[in-house]
Formats: sequence, C-alpha cells, structure tokens
Amino acid sequence: MRLPDPRTQGGVSVEEALFTRRTVRSFSTYPLVGSQLSQILWAAQGVTDQGKGLRSVPSAGGLYPMELYAAVGEGAVTGLEKGIYRYEPDAHGIERISDRDVRNDLGRASLSQMWISPAPVSLVVCAEYPRVTAKYGHRGERYAMIEAGCMAQSISLEARSLGLQTGIVGAFIDEEVIGVLRLPPSHEPLLIMPVGYSR
Repeated sequence: MRLPDPRTQGGVSVEEALFTRRTVRSFSTYPLVGSQLSQILWAAQGVTDQGKGLRSVPSAGGLYPMELYAAVGEGAVTGLEKGIYRYEPDAHGIERISDRDVRNDLGRASLSQMWISPAPVSLVVCAEYPRVTAKYGHRGERYAMIEAGCMAQSISLEARSLGLQTGIVGAFIDEEVIGVLRLPPSHEPLLIMPVGYSR
C-alpha cells in the first residue's frame, strides 16, 4: 500500500520540536490519520534522494540495515486496518504482514509496560546486522545502533511537529517481541516507540 507523499516543509521549527519534545507514558486512544503515520515513517527511514538512494537518517556506508514495523490498533489510524505493517522506504509504502492487534502483547513483552498499549501505533525499530557487519565486521553492530538512535530522534521530532507525542522503550524481552511480531530471525528489535496523542 502506497502512503501519502511526505511533506518537506512544516509549520513547526526544529528548535520548537526540540524544546517541546518529551517522553510520554500516557496515551489517548484518539486515532491518527494516514498522513501522520506516513510522515513519521518517512522521517524515520524515508528516501530523500531517489537518484542516490539516500534516506532521512545517516547510515554507515549507506547500507541501511534497519527495518521498521508499525503495530496498528483497531480503528487507530483512519483508513487503515489493524495489524502489523512493515515500512518499505523505496516505495514509501507499507506491507501488511499480519491482521492482529498486538499492542497489548507488545506491552507484556516489554516487561509488562502496559502504558504502551493505548497508543494508536507502536513503531518497532529492528536491525538486520549482516547488512552492515559484512562490510564493517563486529563494529557494524555499533553503527546500526547509532542509526537506530538517529531514527528515534527523527520519529520524536516529527511526532512533535504533528502535535503528537512518543515514548521510547528499550526494556523488553527480545525473543518475545520477535514472537509477537513474527519477525524474521535476522531482524533484531532495538527500540519500541508508541506514538499518539498524550492523555
């Protein structure tokens, strides 16, 4: 499914987004619209130069070892069915890989941090390390983690520019998150970021 084209100009300055960004742990169930999800996914890993294949965040060697998933709840994004979606940067689209609402399961897998569950969408940032370690060896794992941090900041700032909030979760049981999302074995979860309106 192709997403709405991302905007490259907005009404909120980078400085304002930085100043107002906070980690939120109390979310409203008020739904997002498709253009908001589209913009956040693009900010996290979207293509910014089609000719060179460059994306919105830096990546060691331009290898882009990251995979981005969105766990979407029932009625949580206008015009989008519940399920698990994988972002496809080159097409700026999403592929629905499951029709399940797994937000509660993600909360349980995150050491029972159930504050995650009401958020309309939870983004899961994963690394496929062989894409980068093939060139950089073991140090490539560090480069992937740096890229994940850049993605998290981009998600946070884009969310603020859209009037939304995010939280960030690193405390979870990897194997359980992999099981909840039914990830390929090579996709290792690094961060979970619920996104929505604060309550």
